[in-house]
Amino acid sequence: MSGRGRSGGRPTLEEVAARAGVGRGTVSRVVNGASGVSARTRAAVEAAVEELGYVPNRAARALASNRADAVALVVPEPQSRFFAEPYFSDMVRGVGAALAETDVQLVLTLAGSDRERRRLARYLAAHRVDGVLLVGVHAEDPLPELLAGLGIPAVVSGRRSAAEPLPYVDCDNLAGAAGAVGHLLDRGRRAVATVTGPLDITEEGGRRAMRELLERRPDLDAVFAASDVMALGARRELRAAGRLIPGDVALVGFDDSVAARHMEPPLTSVRQPVEEMGRAMARILLSGLAGEPGDEAVVLPTELVVRESS
Repeated sequence: MSGRGRSGGRPTLEEVAARAGVGRGTVSRVVNGASGVSARTRAAVEAAVEELGYVPNRAARALASNRADAVALVVPEPQSRFFAEPYFSDMVRGVGAALAETDVQLVLTLAGSDRERRRLARYLAAHRVDGVLLVGVHAEDPLPELLAGLGIPAVVSGRRSAAEPLPYVDCDNLAGAAGAVGHLLDRGRRAVATVTGPLDITEEGGRRAMRELLERRPDLDAVFAASDVMALGARRELRAAGRLIPGDVALVGFDDSVAARHMEPPLTSVRQPVEEMGRAMARILLSGLAGEPGDEAVVLPTELVVRESS
């Protein structure tokens, strides 16, 4: 195929129509997947598109349909946490996999500071995306209310409360935590501590929490951390205190990230199907944008992956 029109530039809709021997409107219907075109005519148009290397003008199509053909994946976290936590990269992969089957573009936006949030608000107010996927949103975050005010459909990862008004995808974290603690009890552990807290706690936060726990309960023999990254910090502090894992203290994390598999000893962890969460979020949003009935809430099961740390 040539990829160039008569004028030497990009082939136009009119040139495709002339090559196929049909009207401009017919070409538009074929390109946009509309019905009402015979199989013979559709084949002629598709052949002309292939021969000329015609690429539809997305901007013009979006203007005509009042659609941006794009969705935003919004993470209200600073860059440092986004790149430190494997959870986010897994989520992006899942969303990307679902959108790869469509013509919808993915826009990734971090909004961890007030300035970034103001910039995001302006961007969304201009309706440059058709919908938003909110990942890691905090209970007090104003973004969901902003989206509601702008009339932009949204899906959130994880319920902010039992009365979550937005469609959401979550994991059965309660069952996952119960399974982790049950596993520790089955291994004969009786002084089980937990490391948790705000979502922005990182490896250093896990280490500080572990230090405080050892001061308060020096007899503890097991720790369940709310993320693998926090478990890594707890491990560092346990080793600094001369505690053996799992001999003295059994350790369990949450996420089953790459860090869990490469920790020494390898970390027992609760696996969340994060990529599947991303795919499910994208599917719910796409169904809503298409006016099709879809799930308002999806809760996926977790799995305890037992390794040498417990």
